[in-house]
Order: sequence, then structure tokens, then C-alpha cells
Amino acid sequence: MSDSPSVSSNTSAGRVYQELHRAIIVGRLRPGARLSAESLSAEYGTSITPVREALQMLSREGLVSVKAHAGFSVIQATLKQLRDMLELRQILEVASVERAALRITPEQLTELEQVHAGYTGEDDESYDRYMAENRRFHLLIAQASGNQELAQALAALHDRLTPHCVQVHTGDVVEAIHRLLIETLRSRDVERARQAILAEVNETRDIILERVIQEQGDTWPVGLRPGQE
Repeated sequence: MSDSPSVSSNTSAGRVYQELHRAIIVGRLRPGARLSAESLSAEYGTSITPVREALQMLSREGLVSVKAHAGFSVIQATLKQLRDMLELRQILEVASVERAALRITPEQLTELEQVHAGYTGEDDESYDRYMAENRRFHLLIAQASGNQELAQALAALHDRLTPHCVQVHTGDVVEAIHRLLIETLRSRDVERARQAILAEVNETRDIILERVIQEQGDTWPVGLRPGQE
């Protein structure tokens, strides 16, 4: 499985899909943003049909919502959905790293070491690049687990969660943990690898939920009200 969506960019619909997918997962299109097929067709220099096809593909991936009489918009999760996604991420990441610790190859370890080369984190452009690299880092570990279904499920979940990570800029928090993860995978220490991934996942979860509740509690869509379990 590749590190980016597998939809071909050789067609108009594929090109629009790739552009919109990227804009959503790096936070340039924020949760709740309206998506006008007419405006997008003008922006990308294509007819409305491939734009609608691209939006439908994104809808099937859970990145775009479609409502009668309201059209398309970037998906806005409820607080309950966000918590559920973060819990599922913990389950998948732990399963991924435990298996990878037993199966990862020297070549895969070298690739992991090179993912964040040159990251500074001092501007938005560097941070956008980091978010893409963070996704790639975790997918490389998932691929090293040897379970392609696990890797695909984790890729889709990362895409749904990444816009929320962008909002809270968690990149500086996890970079050091990634170095520790590589060390534990190299030594094939399953328990230390599990603890390292739990540290990252739990830290990210707490930052995201705290920021959402503090800054967006009055407007966040309800599945559960902010502060409720």
C-alpha cells in the first residue's frame, strides 16, 4: 500500500480528489467548511461532473459529508465521534507496533529514520510537511506489521483525525517519541514499543480533546456535550 491515496491523478476526477484530499488532511479546508462544486470546478479548470465524482469519493472515505439541500462540506465530527476515533486509533496503533516489533526489517527501520529528516517545525509550511510525514511514519510501522488490512484501516483513520491534529499542532510533542519508537523497534522490545506508542497516542488524544473543549465547546456538534462521557 502506498503512503498516499490510491486514486489515480490521471483523470480530472482523480486530480481534484488528490488536491481536495490533501487540503483536508493538512487543515487548509477545515472541518465544517462548505464545498461548492461550481466554485471548485472553476478553481480546478474542469467541469462540475469530475468535481462531484471527487467529492463523492471523499464522502465514501468519511472526509466529506453530503446533505440534501445543503450540498457538500468537510466532515465535522461530533465530540462522541472524535472520542471514538481516538479510542480506535489507540487500538490500531498498539496492534500495529506490537506486530511490527517482531517483523520489521533493517530496510524498514532505515526508512523510518529518514521520515522526519530536516523537520524544523518553525512555520506553517514545515508543519504541513510534518503532518504528512507523521502519517507516513505510522503507516510504515503498520506495513511492517505484515497486516495490510490493519495498515489500510489505520491510513483511513489518520486521514479523518489529521485535521484535528493540525488544529492543535501536536508535531513537536511526538517527534521525540518517534525516535524512541525506532529504538524500541530496532531492539525488538515489544513492551517498550507498546508503551512508547501509548505515550504518543494518549498525549495527542488529551491535547486534541482539551483544545476542542476549551476553544470550541460552545459550537462543537453534539454527540455528547463537552465534558460528558
